[in-house]
Amino acid sequence: MPVAEPGDAAPEATAETDTAPEKTAESETEAEAAEAGTEPEAGDGTESEAAEAGTEPEAADRTEPESEAAAAGTEPEAADRTEPESEAAAAVGTETQAAAAVGTEAAVDAEDAGAGSESVPVPEDGPRPRRRGWAAWSGRLRERRQAWRDAHPTASSALSIGVTVLCAVLVIAALVMPNSLVGFGPSKFLRIPSEGVIAAAVALVLPRRPRIVLAVVFGVVLGALTLINFMDMGFYEYLGRNFNPVLDWSLLSDAESYLEDTLGRTATVAVSVSAVVLLLLLFVLLALATVRLSNLLARHPGRATRGTLIAGVVWITCSSFGLQGFNGVPLASDRTAVALKVRSQQVRDTLRDEADFRKVAKVDAFGNTPPDQLLTSLRGKDVVFTFIESYGRSAIEDPIEAPGVDNTLAVRTQALAKAGYHAKSGWLTSATYGGSSWLGHSTTMSGLWVSNQQRYRTVMASDHLSITKAFQKTGDFDTVGVMPGIQKGWPEQSYYGLDKVYNAFQLGYKGPKFSWSTMPDQYALQQFQDRVHSKKPADGKSRMSFLILTSSHQPWAPIPKMVPWDQLGDGSVFNAIQKAGNKASDVIADTTKSRQEYGKSVQYSVTALTEWLERYGNDNTVLVFLGDHQPIARVSGNHASRDVPISIVAKDPKVLDAIDSWNWTDGLRPAHNAPVWKMSAFRDKFLAAYGSTPHPKTN
Repeated sequence: MPVAEPGDAAPEATAETDTAPEKTAESETEAEAAEAGTEPEAGDGTESEAAEAGTEPEAADRTEPESEAAAAGTEPEAADRTEPESEAAAAVGTETQAAAAVGTEAAVDAEDAGAGSESVPVPEDGPRPRRRGWAAWSGRLRERRQAWRDAHPTASSALSIGVTVLCAVLVIAALVMPNSLVGFGPSKFLRIPSEGVIAAAVALVLPRRPRIVLAVVFGVVLGALTLINFMDMGFYEYLGRNFNPVLDWSLLSDAESYLEDTLGRTATVAVSVSAVVLLLLLFVLLALATVRLSNLLARHPGRATRGTLIAGVVWITCSSFGLQGFNGVPLASDRTAVALKVRSQQVRDTLRDEADFRKVAKVDAFGNTPPDQLLTSLRGKDVVFTFIESYGRSAIEDPIEAPGVDNTLAVRTQALAKAGYHAKSGWLTSATYGGSSWLGHSTTMSGLWVSNQQRYRTVMASDHLSITKAFQKTGDFDTVGVMPGIQKGWPEQSYYGLDKVYNAFQLGYKGPKFSWSTMPDQYALQQFQDRVHSKKPADGKSRMSFLILTSSHQPWAPIPKMVPWDQLGDGSVFNAIQKAGNKASDVIADTTKSRQEYGKSVQYSVTALTEWLERYGNDNTVLVFLGDHQPIARVSGNHASRDVPISIVAKDPKVLDAIDSWNWTDGLRPAHNAPVWKMSAFRDKFLAAYGSTPHPKTN
């Protein structure tokens, strides 16, 4: 409402002309409301509705004679006004100016709540005071909106109904939204959310301001739960587990790096920006939707109360009798309440697990074993531990992937046998699935179940003995790591007890990247041979090497091919192979093609590793290779196990005789019914089998 600025001259009162029509008190009020910039809708403007909107009629507070005359719809003539009355009018004008500023904000609230408000009269002939900032902008917006409504009543009504329906659909969808893509479909959304019924009941009994605040909070909470539901979908698809809101935010940077390596920098930036914009839009829309729906309930309390009661009775009936809709989905839903309960419990469990796991990590069956009692059966051996990325049980048993992989394992087993090598294979159940390979590496080497990022940090900061560090602790082994996937500082080197580590930038590769993989496995193995394996350690020591191969990392496009070992050079030979390969964007969106290409990538990695052993191994070489985890659910299946194959290969029969009691399968392919151990059990079994004497450490 326009008000006079401080210091402006007070407008002079003018008498009405004889020809002006008489005005009733009601028409005077309407005129004042219109002049104040508010146009009450039909049915609005009553005292009860104004009270519901939180506004107080101004006229009731006025006791001056001039105010009483205005309330009667009369205007005293200028000639009849005394000087004291003019002073009183000036005082009233000052009060009017202050009330007008409040009235402008009250008009906004009243219109949102569907209620009218009393307006302070403004002199018609005086200069119109200026409105500034939010009040001016909102006033103009309301005027234009009301003008459009008046000009297009039918369209305005249809638009209002449509927006309300969309708000209801958005809120209900957020309340019943599942957190997994398995069984995702329309039937999941055709449900009655108990949380919506309860929220409507609460909104009906609250005063306006607490109701608005609660509606905004409710919308924001729904936005947060919807975000976590989307995160769960991605984590189930790629990591086979739900999203942990305490620990997993740090993995988003790894996801961004993966996207950049797969789709390129431009596409990654576009995806990241779009995700942030959609996330902000989600929170804003849900907050606005809940506020609009709460206002609708407040404007129609009678019908809203009846509807809420009916919805509550229907929900109780459906829940009590277990009524189901399409595809056997229960009609009564408490999805949001259950999700909040589960997340709260998850947070408590995560915080408690951190303290509990610290205690577990301090206990070590071999923690106090003297160096001369560690790995006595492997002294003088050239031991190589190798992880093959995403080499899981599905590669050997899935009907699409297995034929090619099984054939490769059979061929390579025969080729190694001709070279004098023999192998035994079994199964380990990985601590991770689909990704987070470092959890699989640390679980195998530490003997601890490292299933999340917090446990990983705890282990890396501990002195719990790893297999690799046990070799270093003996004093008889030179320990080296070759990590073509490491592209930054790697403080884990200390925990693993590696004297020297070669990362992606220290292997001299000049060829192209193969999606996420920085270089083909064959090239990494040749560099390992040239820089490490072909050189004898100083002081007559043996060697333990730790390799992590990356060519079978998703998205399995393009895949490198084997080339003659003497033609590898600096890796430039792979340029033509990389250009001729599949595009990652073409494979990653196609489930069947992803499964096919995944199988091919495993064949390549296994071939490269076993050919290296056949070509460069010696009588003392002992190769232990295994997968770190299963591939993502889209490739391995929604109900796949977490098992990965593991093989030990050697020429010396004593090496395999030492694990004869394990009942592993002969050859590189473990039988379906071969023993399955937890990955964390391998460390103690390996140390014990090869001459280590337990000396427990308990604190």
